[in-house]
Order: sequence, then structure tokens, then C-alpha cells
Amino acid sequence: MSLKNIFAQLNIIGQCRKHGLSPWQCPQFLFFLMGIIIVCSTLVAYFVGTRYIEEPEWVALTVLLFALLLFIIAVIITRSFEKLAETNRMKSEFINIISHQLRSPLSNLKWTIELLMSGRLGKIEKDQVEYFGILKENSGRMEELVSDLLIVSRIEAATLPLKKEETLLEDLVNELISEFQLFAKASNVKIEFEIQKDLPKILTDPSQVHLVIENLLDNATRYIKNSGKVNILLKKRDKNLYFEIKDNGVGIPKKDQKYVFQKFFRSENVLRQQTQGSGLGLYISRAIIEKLGGKVGFKSQENEGSTFWFTLPLKS
Repeated sequence: MSLKNIFAQLNIIGQCRKHGLSPWQCPQFLFFLMGIIIVCSTLVAYFVGTRYIEEPEWVALTVLLFALLLFIIAVIITRSFEKLAETNRMKSEFINIISHQLRSPLSNLKWTIELLMSGRLGKIEKDQVEYFGILKENSGRMEELVSDLLIVSRIEAATLPLKKEETLLEDLVNELISEFQLFAKASNVKIEFEIQKDLPKILTDPSQVHLVIENLLDNATRYIKNSGKVNILLKKRDKNLYFEIKDNGVGIPKKDQKYVFQKFFRSENVLRQQTQGSGLGLYISRAIIEKLGGKVGFKSQENEGSTFWFTLPLKS
């Protein structure tokens, strides 16, 4: 191993960033911490040994064996963590590469379908338009999934870009409500927006917050049976802006609630309804809000609905 590689291995912060992990999950940091524990434990064993064992040779041998045992355990645990971290990094890189590679053909497919549906290349029969519509809808779903996977890979690699600027959250919410009105009307869902007056602008990333609200509004509207109502609340709470969205949909079973923010998780009652979704929206939303310095949470009861909320700091 070259000197450069040795110094790279000793750079604990650099190794943690490489794996996209916090120090408490990073193998190199854990090994360093275990080293300190081994040294402290060895010193304690030595002082205890000198008190209860008369022969210094036996004290030295006992302490040496104890330190060796701890070192072997530390190496085994650290190597296991390192393999897991490396596997996780490779998985994230694979998802990132595949997502990038799929975006271009999916965009070309979408453009081709729209061109064919336009009739510029020839007359389109009524039944053909229907089939083209199905193709367009499915290609759109694939494009959304690829986009979500790309965001997830960036979150896991700690490379999700944030471009903060002064933003009026009220404008973002109104914009999204307008975008969802057609879908909400088709689903017999009424969207109501309650807002506190004179809310200040906040320093945040509007595109990322837009994605979060879009995910929450999509879930709230999609998981309502037959007809219902979605209530959105935006107000100031202490030193934060507080956003809340409440629906009277299917709700989340109590046994599933601890998994809500996990990747790819979808509760059983949602699957029974055969609603579409990748199970990535809430995972992405929580990661974005926490990266922006806020908090996210929810309360829910099956067959009665759910309330999701998040906060964003007024000053950041």
C-alpha cells in the first residue's frame, strides 16, 4: 500500500464522506472509537490486575490477552460495518448510473408518443389514440420513478444539491393547489387552504420544498375513497413556519406507522386499493426537510385519515 493510500485510510472524515455516512455509522470512526475503548479498558484491567494478582508476569499476560481479544472483536465488527457501507455505496452508485441512463430513452419515448398523438405524421384512429394515451401514462410513471430513484441516490450519497433563496411558502402552496385542482376534481376531493396573515419569507430551497409539498398533497388526494376533503394549514409557530395537510382518506394502520418513512414501504390497506406509487415519496420528503433544518411528523388512524406536518426555520 502506498503512502498516499495510508494517509487516505487515516483520513476518517474523508472516509465517512466517501461512504455518505454519519460518524456514528462510519467504520473508520467506529474503529477509532473502539481503539480508545481498548486502551482505556487495558489500563483498567492492568490496575485491577496489579491489585488482585501478585505475579507481575501474570498481570502483563492477562492484560495482553484481554487487549488482544478486544482488538480482534473490534476488527471483526469494523470489517463487517465496512463491507456493509461499501455495499450500500455501490448500490447507491448503481442506482444513480441506471437512473441517469434511463432518463434519456424515457424522454425520447415520451417525445415520440406525443409526436404520434399530434397527428403530424399521419391520421390517428380513435382506438390508436387510446393506446397511445396508455403508453404516455406509463412512460410518465416510469419517468417519475427514475426521478425518485435519482433523488434517493443523491440523498444516500449526501450530494443532494440545495440552492437556498428567499421564498414565500404561501406562493408554493397556492401553485401546487392549482396544479392539483383538475386531479382533485376528478377524484371528488375538495382542497381547502387556511393561512395565517403576513407570513414572512424564509431562506430555503423552493424546488425541494415544492417536491415535499407535492408528495404530501399527492398522497392526501390519492388515498381518499370516493370523495372527501383535504385541509392545508400554513402558519408561524415559535421560530418556524408550520405546514400541515390533513385528509379523511384510508389512514395508516397502527402496525404500519413505524415504517412510514422507510424506502419503498406501502401499507397493506393502500396496496388493497391498488393505488399507484413507489413508496419513496415520504422517505424523500423527510430527508429534504431534515436537510433544510426542519422536522417532519404525522398522526393517522385507519379509515379516518392522516395528518402530515413539517416545520422550516424562519432563519437559516
